Amino acid sequence: MAKVFAIFGTSSHCGKTTLVAAFCRALSNRGFRVAPFKAQNMSLNSYVTPEGGEIARAQALQAFASRTEPSVHMNPVLLKPSGRMRSQLVLLGKPVRDIDAKRYFSENKKELLEIALKSLKQLCSKFDFVVIEGAGSAAEPNLYESDIANMNLAQRVGAPVYIVCDIDRGGCFASFIGTLEIIKAEHKKLVKGFIINKFRGEISLLKGAIEYTERKTGVRVVGVVPYIDTLKLPSEDSVSISSKIGGKIVVAAIRYPYISNFTDLEDFMLDDRFSVKFVTSVEEFGEPSLVILPGSKNVAHDVLWLKKTRLDQKIQCFAQNGGLVIGVCGGYQMLGERIEDPLGIEGGRPATYTGLALLPVVTVFKRFHKILERVEVLESNHPLFPKSVFKGYEIRMGEPKRLGAKPLFVIKTAAGEKVEEGCATQNVIGTSVHGIFESGEVRSAIAKRFLGFEQPQPSSWEIWDKELDRIANVVQENTDFEFVIQSARDF
Repeated sequence: MAKVFAIFGTSSHCGKTTLVAAFCRALSNRGFRVAPFKAQNMSLNSYVTPEGGEIARAQALQAFASRTEPSVHMNPVLLKPSGRMRSQLVLLGKPVRDIDAKRYFSENKKELLEIALKSLKQLCSKFDFVVIEGAGSAAEPNLYESDIANMNLAQRVGAPVYIVCDIDRGGCFASFIGTLEIIKAEHKKLVKGFIINKFRGEISLLKGAIEYTERKTGVRVVGVVPYIDTLKLPSEDSVSISSKIGGKIVVAAIRYPYISNFTDLEDFMLDDRFSVKFVTSVEEFGEPSLVILPGSKNVAHDVLWLKKTRLDQKIQCFAQNGGLVIGVCGGYQMLGERIEDPLGIEGGRPATYTGLALLPVVTVFKRFHKILERVEVLESNHPLFPKSVFKGYEIRMGEPKRLGAKPLFVIKTAAGEKVEEGCATQNVIGTSVHGIFESGEVRSAIAKRFLGFEQPQPSSWEIWDKELDRIANVVQENTDFEFVIQSARDF
């Protein structure tokens, strides 16, 4: 049995994920065993757990904040958008099928809620606290009855609910009052407090509005969390990511419509030697130091998009002139000669797609099967990468095959096998392994190519660890932290 409480929001992107991570780290700092939980997440930024399952990257970060290993039970239902009004449904870490939005919101919600509750019970049997994160808005009238991540879940658990709003966007107090107005009467009693997030300015100016809201709703404002500048934590989805300037080495990051696992790019944003420029057109391409093609949830669509925008020609010309091009997962597949989809898994109908032909590789989508595993890179066959061992993970549907070219890496799989992986020429590199740029040594080796010297850098995880302590302190200092944790209910 564990104590549970929930952090819900008035909208998406109001800061729920970061606040849950902060509460998890603060509780861990006090010596509690703590875990995050989000019944349902929609994200193309995912992570592989030790048991070989796929969860949203946000819950993996929250697990790290909790100082515990991520588990599929922390995010039992994951939706990965794969096309217009369609998503891949991932249950307990494993892909089940592609499903359209109308069918998802009209079918199987009772079953999915039970799956989520079972996962929550699993976590509660192992931890002292479980901090629940809601999804989107807690009070959407068109989704309310079928919502498994917010008030319906909280009611089944008896969890006290704290509603968060991003005041930096404006309309915060109206959002609090409107949210409570929409919530069902039997659910309102679960709401124990409001948290104002991302506040800039003099807090005394909020006094009248806070008093009005508390009188109007009967619910306390339990925190006013200031806007945290230069927050160095991964973004939850592509809506949140933006370019970063300042570093001498300019990374042109190709931002196609179905970009996924873009944390591979955010690793460079943590490093002052690099600038990252997201590119969606030939006009934005400029004169970068290197080009990175990140992961894609729909390789067929995105390789056609590259051709439509003529970015394929720009990248080909850049590589032919000696420019460094790196493709990761879907980006690696696009760098190959062709992508064969005989079952229509990616494109919706059987087809073969021409790649950029910068690597002698053919990718085949044979069946609805996803590779999900954590790996170790034991050897590198390219001078760009260090000889030391570093870690990563694979999340992919297609199977890239080299056509007589040399592999990039020798990796050790989760089963302990040593296998050749990736493909490389002198200046074009492709790999299916995500997470390799988290290594400070890998980023330093890339930087050396352009700066002529190598400078030690911390890993991304070391940077995130310090940031989590920082935001935990900020949240504790600017909320009634004791009230929140003492309100937690046993489940």
